[in-house]
Amino acid sequence: MTGAALGRRLLAELLGSALLAAVVIGSGIAAQRLSPADTGLELLENAAATAAGLFAIILMFGPVSGGHFNPVVSFTDAALGGMRWRDAAAYLPAQVAGCVGGAVLANLMFAAPAVSISVHHRASAAHLLSEVVATAGLLLVIFALARTGRERTAPAAVGAYIGAAYFFTSSTSFANPAITVGRMFSDTFAGIAPSSVAPFVAAQIAGGALALAIIKVLYPGITPAQAADAVMPRLRADALPRPADDAAPDHRAGNGTDPARDPHR
Repeated sequence: MTGAALGRRLLAELLGSALLAAVVIGSGIAAQRLSPADTGLELLENAAATAAGLFAIILMFGPVSGGHFNPVVSFTDAALGGMRWRDAAAYLPAQVAGCVGGAVLANLMFAAPAVSISVHHRASAAHLLSEVVATAGLLLVIFALARTGRERTAPAAVGAYIGAAYFFTSSTSFANPAITVGRMFSDTFAGIAPSSVAPFVAAQIAGGALALAIIKVLYPGITPAQAADAVMPRLRADALPRPADDAAPDHRAGNGTDPARDPHR
């Protein structure tokens, strides 16, 4: 992987993570303002916007970077041979920085202070168990589809799973260390207090390890090529169409198609 190619992938992960955080936090702020004092409706609005937004963001940036936007996804991909460990490590700061930037952007779009540290404490035992389950389920969706040749359905499946997990987990399914850090910077509906971040991230890592073990048992034949296409297959240089000028014959170079140089004429 060349430096330039990795640079494009990191930019895609940065921008995708920023948009994801902006969707999650921005829709949470909008839900609070549109449906005050109705927590169930606020959560429904937040979940629906996140599910649809995640689907679109994966389609937007997935062909460049794979559409991870989540360190647990990247490191699981590396563990299955789908990407190099050093590339997964490079994805991590891009994903975290993107989510922090997206939180700031969401705050500003709603005329709130650019940074407001959340006071929403979430780290109960039930919340942490929920994060283990939510993260493990997300990875199982992604890599089960990759193993069975259905990776192109992953954007919709991932969006649907996260939307559902908002309601079947008490934590509302963060399932992503980068977005967990980003949501700390917005004291709004989707925020999380700094003291809850480390336990949430630990639970997500545990969920990732659990998912990896289950994947290896259920899908022992998963190959590095299949893992590499998890979430969204990346475009490869040899798959890109040739520019029209490259495909056209060059008469100036003395090709046999030049009538003046064709010995059979």
